[in-house]
Amino acid sequence: QVHLVESGGGSVQAGGSLRLSCAAFGTAYSINTINCMGWFRQAAGKEREGVAAIASDGNTSYVDSVKGRFTISQDKAKNLLYLQMNSLKPEDTAMYYCAAKWRGGAYSCSTNAGMDYWGKGTLVTITS
Repeated sequence: QVHLVESGGGSVQAGGSLRLSCAAFGTAYSINTINCMGWFRQAAGKEREGVAAIASDGNTSYVDSVKGRFTISQDKAKNLLYLQMNSLKPEDTAMYYCAAKWRGGAYSCSTNAGMDYWGKGTLVTITS
């Protein structure tokens, strides 16, 4: 079992930046089985969407709407996942969730991948 805890959300003006962090807690075995981590978001009244994902081999993927603005990265030594968000827009306002999976292989890592572990989310609000 892996426990994910997000932080870094807040309210910023359009054009600003935020960096989200996600800390993974669990046994070394559980954490080492993770082959993909990602950030998902859900805006009020909308379905959850995958924003960015990073595989254990370092390959990354992004939803089109954030390409060039968001960067996903990880610090494996510290069991941390990050999402650097620049040039933020009001439409980026949402609850952001960190997620991870162990099923399947790293090849299946994408913003559409089914995840096994979820954090409780951190709220991002972008004001115009």
